[in-house]
Amino acid sequence: MTDDSLFTVDIDKILRSKAPKYYKFIPRFATSYLKKIIHQDEINVFLLESKDKLGVDFLEACMGFLDAEVVIRGEENLPKDGLCTFVSNHPLGSQDGVALGYVLGKHYNGKVKYLVNDLLMNLQGLAPLCIPINKTGKQSKDFPKMVEAGFKSDDHLIMFPAGLCSRRQEGVIKDLEWKKTFITKSVQAQRDVVPIHFEGRNSDFFYNLSNTCKALGIKFNIAMLYLVDEMFKNRSKTFTVTIGKPIPWQTFDNSKTPMEWAQYVKDIVYKLEE
Repeated sequence: MTDDSLFTVDIDKILRSKAPKYYKFIPRFATSYLKKIIHQDEINVFLLESKDKLGVDFLEACMGFLDAEVVIRGEENLPKDGLCTFVSNHPLGSQDGVALGYVLGKHYNGKVKYLVNDLLMNLQGLAPLCIPINKTGKQSKDFPKMVEAGFKSDDHLIMFPAGLCSRRQEGVIKDLEWKKTFITKSVQAQRDVVPIHFEGRNSDFFYNLSNTCKALGIKFNIAMLYLVDEMFKNRSKTFTVTIGKPIPWQTFDNSKTPMEWAQYVKDIVYKLEE
């Protein structure tokens, strides 16, 4: 008999495992509010209905649950040969990851992997597509090995080099600085890089909260707690995904630093929006 708890999100269980020393001090009203903003009950109904779906099939079910439509531009740029690193801006933190995994997973018969925060591993249906990354917890010492394993695998990789989803900066909604890992590892693994632009945005509440926390010097990413709520606000929308021409890995030579090459690719991604 299958344990249905394996397929559901349990905030109490996550908090106990992630913050065992502090869990007993968290007020009940705080956990109740957290369950509300992550829509725990609604999501668990969906997860139980989809518990037999894995990988791309699970992503397809997610697309249905979110009532999300995707318009693809530049599909002819998807490489037919070789393994690639697909890099995208990260405007939403939810639908963008689901949609890109679904589009690329369908195209490449499920031979795709995400490099993701290990919290997403709590979603059993998504787990087969994930290489879990936790830079701050117990896995931090294994981070380089896990990234290395991902790039040595026979799967295409999907990465959001900013790490966090976009913020409003100087009045413009855009990604934070892109990390250089996708450059250095793609060169080592001789993977071409495919730039992708995902059109979308979160609510003003989300950006204002993020900037207020930053101004107050609050280091904890409080805005992240509202990403599921933002996902629900973005239901029943159509998103445009623009795929750019592959950039040969040989492009990333010593004429620029890896960080400069990362910025170079980021600039290409945002030009795709035009």
